[in-house]
Amino acid sequence: MTKILNVDNLRKTYTSGSKNLTVLDAISFSIEAGDTFAIVGPSGSGKTTLLGLCAGLDRSDEGTISLCGQELGALNEDERALLRNQKVGFIFQDFQLLSTLTALENVSVPLELQGASNAAKTAMELLEKVGLGDRHDHYPTQLSGVEQQRVALARAFSNAPDILFADEPTGNLDEETGEKVIKLLFDLNTEMGTTLVIVTHDLELAHRNNHVLRLKGGKIIANETTTVS
Repeated sequence: MTKILNVDNLRKTYTSGSKNLTVLDAISFSIEAGDTFAIVGPSGSGKTTLLGLCAGLDRSDEGTISLCGQELGALNEDERALLRNQKVGFIFQDFQLLSTLTALENVSVPLELQGASNAAKTAMELLEKVGLGDRHDHYPTQLSGVEQQRVALARAFSNAPDILFADEPTGNLDEETGEKVIKLLFDLNTEMGTTLVIVTHDLELAHRNNHVLRLKGGKIIANETTTVS
């Protein structure tokens, strides 16, 4: 199968005062198109930093990342932004909806950036899939936490991404509502054939994915293939 993400000998270091802090060290793994892949580890293990590097939101100090067939280190900022807009979806723990836009407008944004002529229609169809068709004209402050995350889900899939990165997608939700969001996430992912990469501290959620990468102290301690029922 085609490798949609390939990470080779990745290293990331931050400077704090006079000290250098290595957040990620000698990270190598690959993800095939269509896989579901979880990254787990304790707080401070480098999970979110790794996700940001893989998505092209930041640059590594050493190593290479190939995303959707393109070497990220060879791209300038505009080229990386274009790749993200065309090929990548994001879901964040804190939703990151635009407060001045309605639910429909939030979902339409990635499509409008692509110049799609049917942005509003596609966005409305996605909102209906996540059960918010009747809330399309509401602003984020008028929506509950789970409703905001459903809007974020619809937005993430709006550009039909090849790969979707989700950073603690249920971190701000209670167990019951979080489960509803995860079901929607996996259902949409299956329907659209997207590769899914989830950062989570929830081991039960992690093992619903085909692969689990375990981090500790910025290093890989296990890369497991799971049996998903």
